[in-house]
Amino acid sequence: MTKRVLIVTPTYNERENLETFVRGVHAILPTANILVIDDASPDGTGDLADTLAASDPRINVLHRAGKMGIGTAYVEGFKYGIQNLYDVVFEMDTDLSHDPKYLPSFLNEIDRGAGLVIGSRNIPGGGVEGWGVGRHFMSKGGSLYSRAILGLGVRDLTSGYKAFTRQALLAIDLDAVQSEGYSFQIELTYRVSRKGFRVAEVPIVFVDRRAGQSKMSRRIFVEAVGMVWKLRADALRGKF
Repeated sequence: MTKRVLIVTPTYNERENLETFVRGVHAILPTANILVIDDASPDGTGDLADTLAASDPRINVLHRAGKMGIGTAYVEGFKYGIQNLYDVVFEMDTDLSHDPKYLPSFLNEIDRGAGLVIGSRNIPGGGVEGWGVGRHFMSKGGSLYSRAILGLGVRDLTSGYKAFTRQALLAIDLDAVQSEGYSFQIELTYRVSRKGFRVAEVPIVFVDRRAGQSKMSRRIFVEAVGMVWKLRADALRGKF
C-alpha cells in the first residue's frame, strides 16, 4: 500500500472495544495510522488509548476536555490528516460496527478516482444486523428524505463509515461544517459532491455495537430533518 492512510475514530466510553478495534484495523491495513479522539471518557478510554500509543507509533491520541460531539471530533481529525499529509482519511466507529475487512474495497474505489467512498448498507451486498424497526426507519427514511431534498443519488447518506481523499477534504470548508450525528454525515457528502468529486459506495454489513450503549437518538434524527433544508438553501445561495 503506497497511500498514507489515517483512520479517525472518536471515542466516548469505548474502553471495552478499543483494543479489538485497533487489532482489527492493523490486521487488514498494517501500515495505517489510527487517530483516537477521546472526549474525556469517564470509563478510561483515553488512558487506554495512551497506553496503546506508547507502544505503537501507528497510534496517536487527541484528548478533548469533554463530550463535544462526533461532528467536531471528525473535523479535528480531518484537519490533523491534512496537516500531516495523509492521502486518505477514514471515518470509523470504535464500537466494532464497522468491519475493517472492507477497508481494501474503499481504497480500490479511491484508486479508481473517487474523492469520497461510503460504506453503504443500502446497495446490493450491504445490510444491517441487530437493528429493530425504529432504527431501520430512521436510517433508511433519513437517507431517502435527504436524497430527495438535496438531489443526491447516494443510497446511504447517513453512513458513518467513509474514506475521503486529501484533495476532497482540502476542497470543502471544514470550518463551516455545522452538523452533528446523522446530519453531519449528510452534510459532508453533500459538500464533497458539490465540489465536483465522484462519490462511490461500497457494500458493507453494519453490525450493531457489541458492547456499550448506542449514541443515536431521536433528537439527532430530528436535527437532520431540518438541516437538509438549510444545506439546500445554502447551496442555492452559493455558500458552497
